[in-house]
Amino acid sequence: MSTASAATPAKYGDDFNGDGYRDYAVAGLGGEVTVTYGTATGVGTTTKTFTQSSAGIPGTAGDAGGYADAFGEDVATADLNRDGYADLAVADFTEKVSGKVSSGAVTILWGTKSGLSGTGALRLKVTARSDQGFGKAIETGDFDGDGKADLAVADAFKSVYVYRGGFSKSGTTGKVTKHTRDATFETTGLVAGRVTKDKATDLYLLGQGYHSDKMTQDAWFLRGGSTIKAGKATVINSSTPDYSPAGVVADFDKNGYGDLAVSDTRYNNKAGSVVVWRGGSTGPTTKYRLTQSTAGVTTAATARDYFGSSLSAGDTNRDGYPDLAVGVPYETVSSVDDAGGVHVLRGGKSGLTGQNSQWFSRATAGVPGNPGQYENFGSLVRLRDLDRDGDQDLLVSSNYYDPGVLLPGTGSAVTATGARELNVVAAFPQ
Repeated sequence: MSTASAATPAKYGDDFNGDGYRDYAVAGLGGEVTVTYGTATGVGTTTKTFTQSSAGIPGTAGDAGGYADAFGEDVATADLNRDGYADLAVADFTEKVSGKVSSGAVTILWGTKSGLSGTGALRLKVTARSDQGFGKAIETGDFDGDGKADLAVADAFKSVYVYRGGFSKSGTTGKVTKHTRDATFETTGLVAGRVTKDKATDLYLLGQGYHSDKMTQDAWFLRGGSTIKAGKATVINSSTPDYSPAGVVADFDKNGYGDLAVSDTRYNNKAGSVVVWRGGSTGPTTKYRLTQSTAGVTTAATARDYFGSSLSAGDTNRDGYPDLAVGVPYETVSSVDDAGGVHVLRGGKSGLTGQNSQWFSRATAGVPGNPGQYENFGSLVRLRDLDRDGDQDLLVSSNYYDPGVLLPGTGSAVTATGARELNVVAAFPQ
């Protein structure tokens, strides 16, 4: 077990109690965040739920038009104050601040020896403005490459704010900079990862664009460094945007540069797809698209499958290439509508392909349960070593409320053998 030290940041950016085991903060719906603590054998049974009614957390629960607000719809983790305990940043883009409706807020819950606490919870400083939606999306990373964790916060329009470390419980941070796309952009997501070969984390701002009087789905690259620089922008879908895109950065072709995999669920009459924007020495380069019509992918592309609704990356067969789990929540399974499932696409020298890909649903032998109409199995997916045996496991959820299904990793592939329900939702940070 590790011992927290003021001079030693937490080994894992999601170890909230400093015991050396990764924990699971699940972003949810309805104004709450649930934390499940890890153990020596994996996911434990100790949980704690935070809302704006929890002691010490600022704001008022349910102040967004009388309904449960967006507190916890996005979260990010890192040891922001470098005390040996990971901290949790919680976004609420609907929060009323200083009388400004939907100004938005991001609150930091500090880690301690006993885990996360609302005591001393801190709101980031930002000028309150009506309807700015501060906290539409958040990500942590070392965006300036100085070795300290930083926090990026997007608003609901076209800007992202980068708060440099170090953070303190008194409210101080490092320098804050604002980066803005042009007026034809509206934020739908934020993805962080190492794209170039330098030591700084890079950012993608995902959003809804407008080109030639058409609504589009766009991605804008921001290169990390001592000065964060605006980079390339691209159109992911030229006719219909994905309003809540999933995205992850991983080096799928193992050339040293991180690639962005981003969902385009509206593609081909909502059959769905995943677009991969390859990384390069100065940022992203070329793109390719994967669908259920890609050679080797088991299921067929049909309207309203929403292939790509959830994405997660990890090396499932220990070949050094990250693979990609792709949720297909509206897939028909055994003639059952909207039963859903998940593909695992393999990385390789050419990037992601359908070759040797895997498909899992409730109809797969070993997976508990049976296909259920409108269950939407695969709405949420995560690849991580959840049982601490050294192999990447696949966690699949249908929603934010029911137990997930753990598909164990074996070192050569994910398997349904030994699959079991696990009381954690596949919505924790990647």
